[in-house]
Amino acid sequence: EADPSSINFSFYVSRGYLLFVPDIPYRTGEPGKCAEEAIIPGVQSLIDQGFVNEKAIGMQGHSWGGYQVAHLVTRTNMFAAAESGAPVTNMTSAYGGIRWGSGLPRQFQYEHTQSRIGASLYENPMLFLENSPVFHAKNVKTPLMILHNDKDGAVDFTQGIEYFNQLRRLQKPVVMLQYKGENHGLRVPANMKDYTVRMREFLDHHLMGKPAPQ
Repeated sequence: EADPSSINFSFYVSRGYLLFVPDIPYRTGEPGKCAEEAIIPGVQSLIDQGFVNEKAIGMQGHSWGGYQVAHLVTRTNMFAAAESGAPVTNMTSAYGGIRWGSGLPRQFQYEHTQSRIGASLYENPMLFLENSPVFHAKNVKTPLMILHNDKDGAVDFTQGIEYFNQLRRLQKPVVMLQYKGENHGLRVPANMKDYTVRMREFLDHHLMGKPAPQ
């Protein structure tokens, strides 16, 4: 079953999109840089083969994938549009929080697991700053859609708000979707449909030249 919070492969391929899902080898302390080193050259290799329109490439990710999208738009302008779902955008503020679903402190996942920083905030604060998109928002030129829901138990809702507010203050092209009462992923059928339509309209506009939705 496809995750309703992420790109539906068959739906987009059937409408003329090419989907590329690269593997990312990670080094401790450099999750953002490792994503850059895998994704940007991977996309460039497709462009170099001559069958991809380099001016109409998008990017989408949710949760950890959402983080990588939020990071990459601060490092490259190769994408014409991007969607970032439930992203951690400020590792310094996220580090001191909890996972609302389980009540677990979040520090472990930055020091040892998914976020791969490999140190505590007080041991190496610069690693947290370097890997947090919110501190590099001034570099963003890619039109960005953020999805973050108010009852997210895995990534605090304030993470999406922090990034959105920074980007808006900098007058960057950003919109944010939030479905009241929804958790880390969408589960209410009406919300799934609404989000699916809105992301399709957003990507079709920036990548396919379709009219912008109201």
